[in-house]
Amino acid sequence: MSTTKKPWHGVIVASALQFKDDYSVDYEAFADHVRFLASSGCDGIAPNGSLGEYQTLSDEERAKVIETAVAAAPEGFVVMAGVGAYGGLQTQKWAQQAKDAGAHAIMCLPPNTYRATDDEVVEHFRLAASAGLPVVAYNNPIDTKVDLTPALVARLFHEGLIVGIKEFTGDPRRAYEIKELAPGMDILIGTDDTVLEMGLAGAVGWVAGYPNAIPHATVELYRLATSGNLSDMERAREIYRDLHSLLRWDTKTEFVQSIKLSMDVVGLNGGVCRPPRGPLTDAVRAAVIADTEAAVAKGYK
Repeated sequence: MSTTKKPWHGVIVASALQFKDDYSVDYEAFADHVRFLASSGCDGIAPNGSLGEYQTLSDEERAKVIETAVAAAPEGFVVMAGVGAYGGLQTQKWAQQAKDAGAHAIMCLPPNTYRATDDEVVEHFRLAASAGLPVVAYNNPIDTKVDLTPALVARLFHEGLIVGIKEFTGDPRRAYEIKELAPGMDILIGTDDTVLEMGLAGAVGWVAGYPNAIPHATVELYRLATSGNLSDMERAREIYRDLHSLLRWDTKTEFVQSIKLSMDVVGLNGGVCRPPRGPLTDAVRAAVIADTEAAVAKGYK
C-alpha cells in the first residue's frame, strides 16, 4: 500500500450531475454538490464520468462541468476529470481542457464502442497523457468493448502513460495480477460492491458512486477496508453487510437513475436523467427506495 497520498488516492466520487426539469444542466446545484461532498469527508470528485451522463452533454456543457467543479472545490479537494470519448483525438482535447481548467488528474476510458487492438489502446492513452496530467485508466469492458487486461495495464504503466487503474470488472483477483506485473501501479476500486475485497487486495483509491447519497458511511467503509489494520475488519464487515444491497445498484444497468433516486430519498438533489435514461420501473424504484431507507434506518448517511 502506498504511504504517500496522491491526488487520485482516497474516495473520489464519480459525481452525478444535476439537471433542471427542462433537462438543462443545473450548474449551481452541481457546485453545491461538490461542496457537500468535500464537507462530508470525501477526497475528490470525478465529473464527466458515466454517472455524470457525459455522453449526453454538449461540448460547451461538458467543459463547463469541469470548470464548475474546479471553481467549487475547496483547497485540497481533488478534481479528476473524465475524458472518455469515442477516439483519441477527442480524448486528447478533453484532457487538455481539464488541464487548462485546473483539474488535478484525468480518468480515461479506452476507445468507446470500437474494439481496439492493444497497440491502438496504447496510442489512445498516449494522446490522453500528452496533456501532462496524471492519467488513471478506467477499465469497463462491458461498456467499452475493450478489456484493459492486467498485461495491457502493466504495459501502459511501464510506458509511463498511466498512474493507476479504476478496475470495474468486479473481479478482485485482477488486482493481484496487476500488482505482480506492475508493482508500482495504483489500484482504484471501481465497483461499489467490491470495496472490502479490493481494499484487502491493496487498493489506494475508490472511484465511488454511492457517496453521492451517503458519503459519511461510505467514506468510513473505505477507510476501514484500506487501513491495513486487521482490527478494523470487524466494523468494516458490519458496514459492508448493512450496505451491500444498496451498493450493488452501482453495478446495475440502471445505476445512474438508482443513485440519483437514493440521493432524492435522503434529501439531496438527484433529480432527472437525460434520455436515453428514462424512469425506473415501479419494481426497481421500490427496491432502490427500500434499500436506501433501510440504510438510513440503521443510521448510515
